Amino acid sequence: MQIEVLKSKIHRVTITEANLHYIGSITIDENLMDAAGIIEHEKVQVLNIENGERLETYVIKGTRGSGMICMNGPAARKMTVGDTVIIISYASMDFEKAKTFKPTLIFPGEGNTL
Repeated sequence: MQIEVLKSKIHRVTITEANLHYIGSITIDENLMDAAGIIEHEKVQVLNIENGERLETYVIKGTRGSGMICMNGPAARKMTVGDTVIIISYASMDFEKAKTFKPTLIFPGEGNTL
């Protein structure tokens, strides 16, 4: 049996940009992606601490070291600059392996830095 488990989490970062007219997705500083073990085009769930919104999208690499968290496309209406969010990715794995799997959790500081 395969189940979905938490793979990676970027806990409490701030939205730095919103681009309503972009095709869609979330742009994340490449340093944060590397630290969390998230890759470009990976599906993520974004949870907005400010208003309770939750949405799914995919990741685009942002400028390394910039602290960038940019909501693109329609998501820019649900999450705005200054909002605090949690970014989560999941993995599908065998039930027995899932019992011992340890997710990667990061807790960036001020300015979305490590």
